[in-house]
Amino acid sequence: SRTLLFDIYRQCWDPQLLALFQVPESLLPEVKDSAADYGITDAGITGLAIPIAGVAGDQQAATIGQACFEPGMIKSTYGTGCFAVLNTGSKPVQSNHHLLTTVAYRIGGKVCYALEGSIFVAGAAVQWLRDGIGIIRSAAETEALAAALEDNRGVYLVPAFTGLGAPHWDPHARGAIFGLTRDSGVAELVRATLESVAYQTRDLVQAMAADGVKLESLRVDGGMVANDWLLQFLSDIIDVPVERPEVIETTALGAAYLAGLQQGIFSSLEDISGHWRRQALFKPDMDAACRQRLLQGWNRAVELVKSR
Repeated sequence: SRTLLFDIYRQCWDPQLLALFQVPESLLPEVKDSAADYGITDAGITGLAIPIAGVAGDQQAATIGQACFEPGMIKSTYGTGCFAVLNTGSKPVQSNHHLLTTVAYRIGGKVCYALEGSIFVAGAAVQWLRDGIGIIRSAAETEALAAALEDNRGVYLVPAFTGLGAPHWDPHARGAIFGLTRDSGVAELVRATLESVAYQTRDLVQAMAADGVKLESLRVDGGMVANDWLLQFLSDIIDVPVERPEVIETTALGAAYLAGLQQGIFSSLEDISGHWRRQALFKPDMDAACRQRLLQGWNRAVELVKSR
């Protein structure tokens, strides 16, 4: 549906849009299930003729890799950005709070829909600390630096380097740091950066809650989730248990699951679900007053960077 020509409800190319943009349907590919026979690779290019048995977008693949197959299950991937995908089942849900309605996957002709929230900058903010201003040498340093502080000392970083994503959708917002004092240093900036990832996730979770979805837990994946401090703070801020799987590169895993499903290695989505393993569980351990105080500071900072 990235072409904006596909009708996700009727599962076909939209004839009105094709006519509007003068795109012959004959030029467009046949739409197949997420797990299907897509042909084979060209041995002249790849060296081997390998069957292509599954196709999915990155976040859809991660959703499958996290075995979020039941309505209400949600995963959030933390890489350069952050993308939360909530399974809504066979019924597409229209968000009233600025989330995207999308297709999670289609298996055996049955469509599973999802709500998606996109955060533009997550791990990219840590990259900025390292490559942009040079205050850390590696992302691995951030956990100890953040943990060394008892609190954030009133410092907030809003990483709107390319605008704000969901649920704000403000492309003209710009990043800012608030609350600096003479005593602020590397640790404060690092902690504010990590905290911003959790706060932005909270914004998404709140939007989902406003749409009538109550989360029981959040499954996380991607490079950033190796950071235990971040995941504990995330659980504290969203007030929901956070689950880290044994395999955190779930996008690649989900693609493999789709291929395996088509090739008969896995018999069903239930079979795939049985292979999911939790490596760590982070439970909320922050009192409500502290959480509210931190969120008030974040909300004030976000309002100050908005363009409208």
